[in-house]
Amino acid sequence: MGIPRPALVATAALAGALLLAPATATALPGAPGAPGRDGPHPVRERGGTDDAPATSAPRSAVTTKTLTLSKTGGYPRRTVLDVPPVNPADKSIKLGLAPYHALAPKLNALQQLGNRVSVEVAGRSAGGHELYLVTVTAPESAKQSREQERMRELIENAPAQAARDKHIKAAYKTPVFINNNIHGNEWEGTDAALKLIEELAKAKDAKTAGLLAKNRIHLNVTANPDGRIAGTRANANGFDLNRDFVTASQPEVRAMRQITIDKQPAVMLDLHGYVNGTLIEPTTPPHGENYEYDLFLKNAYANALGMEAAVNGLGYTPDKDGVEPAIIPFRDMEEGWDDWPPIFTPQYVPFHGAVASHTIEFPMAVNNEEYDSLPVAELRRRAVINTAIAGAAMRATLDYTNAHRASVIADQIETFRRGAAGEAQVPVSSETVPGVPGIGPEDVYTTTFPRAYVIPAGRGQRSAVAAARLVDHLVANDVRVERAVLPFWLAGRFYPAGSYVVDMHQSKRGMANVILAAGRDISADVTTMYDISGWSLGLLWGASVARADTGDLHVIGRPVHAASPTGQVAGYGDLRLRLDDPKELAAVNALLARGVQVRRTADGAAIVPGSARAAAAELADRFGVVFSATKERGVEPLRRTRVAAAVTAGEQFALREMGFDVVPVSTATLNAGFDWSRADVLFVSTGLNYGALTPAARNAFRASGVGVVGIGSGGATFNADAGLIAAKATAGNGDANGVVRVANAGGPITGGAPAHTFVYSPMWFTDLGPGVRADQSYATGNPLVAGHWRAADDGTGGPADAAGRASVVSGTTATGAPVVLFGTEPLFRDHPKGIFAQVGRALLTR
Repeated sequence: MGIPRPALVATAALAGALLLAPATATALPGAPGAPGRDGPHPVRERGGTDDAPATSAPRSAVTTKTLTLSKTGGYPRRTVLDVPPVNPADKSIKLGLAPYHALAPKLNALQQLGNRVSVEVAGRSAGGHELYLVTVTAPESAKQSREQERMRELIENAPAQAARDKHIKAAYKTPVFINNNIHGNEWEGTDAALKLIEELAKAKDAKTAGLLAKNRIHLNVTANPDGRIAGTRANANGFDLNRDFVTASQPEVRAMRQITIDKQPAVMLDLHGYVNGTLIEPTTPPHGENYEYDLFLKNAYANALGMEAAVNGLGYTPDKDGVEPAIIPFRDMEEGWDDWPPIFTPQYVPFHGAVASHTIEFPMAVNNEEYDSLPVAELRRRAVINTAIAGAAMRATLDYTNAHRASVIADQIETFRRGAAGEAQVPVSSETVPGVPGIGPEDVYTTTFPRAYVIPAGRGQRSAVAAARLVDHLVANDVRVERAVLPFWLAGRFYPAGSYVVDMHQSKRGMANVILAAGRDISADVTTMYDISGWSLGLLWGASVARADTGDLHVIGRPVHAASPTGQVAGYGDLRLRLDDPKELAAVNALLARGVQVRRTADGAAIVPGSARAAAAELADRFGVVFSATKERGVEPLRRTRVAAAVTAGEQFALREMGFDVVPVSTATLNAGFDWSRADVLFVSTGLNYGALTPAARNAFRASGVGVVGIGSGGATFNADAGLIAAKATAGNGDANGVVRVANAGGPITGGAPAHTFVYSPMWFTDLGPGVRADQSYATGNPLVAGHWRAADDGTGGPADAAGRASVVSGTTATGAPVVLFGTEPLFRDHPKGIFAQVGRALLTR
């Protein structure tokens, strides 16, 4: 592994500028300014456009609805697509590429070319645009399609039997998935896909006929139509979809997840831009520890070599075209382009059986600064090159899959068989993965899978609503879950009936473990990481999860297709509602919006009068929350809170998920004369600089008397510049992120909060002034549980410096306005659900 990738260093100049940062066409990945898979590395959590300052973008309903593609009927499956109105503002047009409104007519026409092309609508984007899934294969009768589905299910659910099935070896069509345009301003994969579909539809040669007789090619034509139209990386909700796969907060990601589950691709491509030369995965270390990486690397590296030859074989040169030779990070780089987190599409799909999946970055930048500054002719020249390179990668992948069909399917079966049998992973080495050069100890990442996970019922569960959400998320990710009918013992612990059990002897154990496991500290392994390094839903989503490493699993249970209802309302007295979960915050905000007189307890719960029992019953049914009987009176009233928010798109989404009324603001908004009667509290994360406010704007803010909640450096700087409360903020290593242990002081903000939280560019507070309280502190010792957090080169900013220091503080200004500051990231990309309530409580405390 030759070319080290420099650390992506966050600078203050990049704050809030993600969409505007230049993408240099000649930059190697990792060079300052090179966008690569992530775009410019951000300040604090700014690892994607969901972390860019929020605007009043269209609000998408928060839903867990599963989109299911048809599993019945033969091929072709023709759909007459509705044709959207022509949109002359579509940003694709300037590049000479297909605008979104041209896709439906084109796909309608392609379906008429013969009997090979099918189109289905896989879902809708956040902005309401249809997502088009194309399948190209030889025609199948309904009976033949049912047989293909039977074989697919056998491969997943009975892999040992599938390995012996000669009919599968002879007749099963290898599924290939090509995903395009997940970043809306990385356009050309869509256009290459359209060309490929047309070629395959029209071809009369025996090679194509043989390819389609033995394979199904599934193409997500544009994964992000909102961004394609607008020329943005993000969807209409402001989210970077290629950071959302473990969370699945966005409808486009849920659609891709369902495609992956239903089609079970053995090989997958994800088309991106722009890195020069063309970047073709597999990646640098660290490698995801939950994969069967020996099987994956064998196929991914071989396919990468074929794609590299095809791309270089197009004849583009640095001197003539500005195109550098292709690079393969596993071979050509030392670190910095890893496949550790399951947030990227190609790093998610292997958990559903892909034995080769790749990010492909075509070389010639046409977005951001280049889009605005280059002549149209030059942009179109570059787009033609990128389209050709994307097409070459697609065709090479089809050639590899077709040539190695038997071994690719055998390796998918073996991936599932190891999981179902509970076998140990096979470490990569030159012996276990022959033909892949340069494998070293730095490439060996494996884990020890537990025998089972249990999500307890009853008193062992800190949050029934959080447990139900986690169970539903497991099921949505095709993890098998059972609910115990009778009590049972496991690994020396008793569990009541109703507990949920995840038997880790299952085909998709890697998916289960990547969701539920704590993760690990990889700080010593590499100097830099591409994106996040810790994400545990088992620790961050608010539910109690028990890991059983040993023991005989004897549980009488029933398969779970959805978590059992959790909503309850006591039939007498006043009602107590815990505020530990975003759904509980949504319920209390709904009550406040109806004028119900709700009071807060000293530990942050809500007291609802018995007279509102009917409303409580309705909300218990809607949100699954529990209203228990109480004699508590509460210490002060809660009021409906309107939030003026200078926050990221991801944070805004989370605030609305909790039911808050959000009014986006910024420095410019306040300087233009903001009406503070519209807000009760100011939430500051990014995009609001107190020092840049006009004297009139500062006076208006101070006269408003609103409280302030701040997150990270943006919130801490606003607090210091405005002189709100005395708390000295210290920044840790800006590249650090992960899951950390904390100690909660109790009280209205962190009372009953989980013992873990999430950090990205962590901060802590010292020199607390009179009346300023430490509501939460980093644990003593090494607080990092999972992730990457090293000290800086001068030895400062590491977890040892943070240990025991305040991570959340609160106080009041001289005029009595409440202020809460977070050095953690409790709303990061709408992910750490169990931590949201700390922000919700802070907003309600005034």
